[in-house]
Amino acid sequence: MASIQKRTNKDNSTSYRVEVRLKGFPPQRATFKRLTDAKRWASATESAIRERRYFKTAEASKHTFSNLTERYVSDVLPLKPLKAAKLQKSQLHWWEARLGHYSLADITPTLIAEYRDELLRGRLKNKKLRSPATVNRYLAALSHAFSIAVNEWGWLDSSPTLKVSKPKEPRGRIRFLSEESMINEVGERTRLLTACKDSHNLYLYTVVVLALSTGMRRGEIMNLRWRDIDLGNGRIRLLKTKNGEVRVVPLAGLARQLIESHSKIRPIDTDLLFPSKINRDKPQELDSAWHEALGKAQIRDFRFHDLRHSTASYLAMNGASLAEISEVLGHKTLQMVKRYAHLSEGHTASVVASMNEKIFG
Repeated sequence: MASIQKRTNKDNSTSYRVEVRLKGFPPQRATFKRLTDAKRWASATESAIRERRYFKTAEASKHTFSNLTERYVSDVLPLKPLKAAKLQKSQLHWWEARLGHYSLADITPTLIAEYRDELLRGRLKNKKLRSPATVNRYLAALSHAFSIAVNEWGWLDSSPTLKVSKPKEPRGRIRFLSEESMINEVGERTRLLTACKDSHNLYLYTVVVLALSTGMRRGEIMNLRWRDIDLGNGRIRLLKTKNGEVRVVPLAGLARQLIESHSKIRPIDTDLLFPSKINRDKPQELDSAWHEALGKAQIRDFRFHDLRHSTASYLAMNGASLAEISEVLGHKTLQMVKRYAHLSEGHTASVVASMNEKIFG
């Protein structure tokens, strides 16, 4: 039940102290200048407690978004890979600049959607418009922070991001090296490998073959250490990946032969496979040699990361399933590899034909 006490303050003004006590719940107290406000609060609080709504709302009212950001940055981000943590910290600070002074109870899906649209309309420092994919990464950082506040800290009953729609992203880029054509034209892959083999950079050919053979990212390859290589079993163990999980990559064919040859002349002053000549603790910079090779091979609109797309495309065209491609590339879900689905249609058709032949004869 609620009790209201009238009080006279030192300046002779009047205030009303309200206390709500219900069995099984801690007492709730508040002070008001007007009796009508005191009665209204007492009635609303008593009803909310009976319906088990009050404490969740009260907890959300105690914390601002700045409080959430501060705790998330100090407690959660240090557990993530450094590069991902740095990016998410920047994204959360963007949200904090706009939502920081709001209590968590006052942050609504409508408010978040308003700033989502500002993200879409706004411009980055380099003057390029934020893409839907970039906006979705900002929303993902915000969503995870709210999820932690809900599930682990008990600051909220539910996340307001659940009702905020994400901008639709365009289909991912698919650019892969072409093979030899029917008119005996030398394909892009052959031209690029030839140019890399002739490069003044002794590492470039091995690095590019390794990228095409395994689908590994550039950073994963350049930061390889000899302790990651298991030549006996033909595999590479990646401890630091983009999604933070350990991944084992098969090492076979020409790539394995090149790494075996490379191991025979490995330097003794560093554990890196491809160390810099200047700083042996850092990987060598390949940009100039890479672009020079692209020019000699007469290949346009091609990035190093497209070697990874090439691997996925070749796997699809050689009958690998989307699940197998996803495992090789280290994707957590099949969504990222669905862009290659059309390349494996021939394999899918043969699987269906084989099934029908076994069933119907």
